[in-house]
Amino acid sequence: MADTPISQSRLYEWLTGDEDSRMCKDISDEACHEQPGNFFRHLLASLGNKLADELSSARLVLPWLLGAIGAPVWMVGLLVPIREAGALLPQVFIAGFIRHMPQRKWVWVVGGVLQSLCAALLAVLALASSGGLGGALVLAVLVALSLARGLSSIATKDVLGKTIAKQRRGNLMGWSGSVAGGITLLAGAVLMLFEDRPGEIALAILLAIAALGWAINAACAAAIREDRGAEEGGENAWNSVRRGLHLMREDRTFLHFNVSRALLLSSALALPYIALLGQQQSGEDLGGLGVLIVVSGLAGMLASPVWGKRADTSSRRVMRDAGLIAALCCLAAAGVAWAPGGWSETVWPYAVVYGVLVIAHAGVRLGRKTYIVDMATRDQRALYVALSNTLTGILMLIVGGIIGALAQWLGSDGLLLVLALCALAAAATAQRLPEVE
Repeated sequence: MADTPISQSRLYEWLTGDEDSRMCKDISDEACHEQPGNFFRHLLASLGNKLADELSSARLVLPWLLGAIGAPVWMVGLLVPIREAGALLPQVFIAGFIRHMPQRKWVWVVGGVLQSLCAALLAVLALASSGGLGGALVLAVLVALSLARGLSSIATKDVLGKTIAKQRRGNLMGWSGSVAGGITLLAGAVLMLFEDRPGEIALAILLAIAALGWAINAACAAAIREDRGAEEGGENAWNSVRRGLHLMREDRTFLHFNVSRALLLSSALALPYIALLGQQQSGEDLGGLGVLIVVSGLAGMLASPVWGKRADTSSRRVMRDAGLIAALCCLAAAGVAWAPGGWSETVWPYAVVYGVLVIAHAGVRLGRKTYIVDMATRDQRALYVALSNTLTGILMLIVGGIIGALAQWLGSDGLLLVLALCALAAAATAQRLPEVE
């Protein structure tokens, strides 16, 4: 096997702060040898995935798409639950299947290719569909895209745990989030030049770039040098469910983690409501999507490396701090909506709060991903990730329905107070988690 190029090793050591690229923890000697090269393959794959996620966002881009093609307004409320739950629900059923495969990266590759095809279909729908039928087709493609996302998600974490050592994984995810945030910022800046809400052509271009991002993700995943893993223990879906539930009863840390993760859903659920407040109360269509994409990209670019480094030290504290920031953001957004005078008549105060909440949500995602990968053993990692994601998907559907009903009753500003309480509870439960790094 060829030696890793010196320049690549030095760049790896600079990015991770690691003085010796051969110092590894929790991975095999062969995987340790390949770690610098695999670090950059993971980095590029994650960059493509994060860029695609931002440019096909169910919180921002797809609502504008439904508006542009004249779909019924009620369809907008289905976007986030479909996007999140569709990706999470099937994962426990995939875990047993993956156990039969010595190299799990090929599951990741298939998921990336399918997501690329779905994004390309959405780009076509932006140009060639309209009305309720067009909206229904968008939702149908989103279901397929979300299921493909779930396929990639579980395989990604399993491959990450096999190829990148502990105390390097958060750093990797942090750098990928930063670079993707910078590119997303540029895309949003271009959209701000539009004098009105972006039209079908602009949305189609965004979705085509998302398709390219997932194609890059699949290509880089195929290039990762992965050891053959244990193939024993593969089982059918229902056995996976039963074994996973048994593990949750036996492993109190895993149960505690899932309670914290469920409460941290408040950060994801609050984002579209803050964006909705900005749009409703400012009445601005002029470049509104571009403003929010720029804010989201800038926040991701600044936040991810900081959260990543902290997650490698204590992912528990990252989840705690992100929960506290999310609670403050929810309170601040409600306060802006209630403020007298011109405070609530422009999109910018909401955009600032939205950006800070994006920073908090980045911490939630990095913290929980790093925590569960570090908490689980090598043999149980895929099942732990799959079961946790499936439970979260179920909760997303249930809580999403409850939140929608509360929004009708309390309004977006009142709902944000409820989500602030959930975020505070999440911070309190995360504080009590044990350290796993």
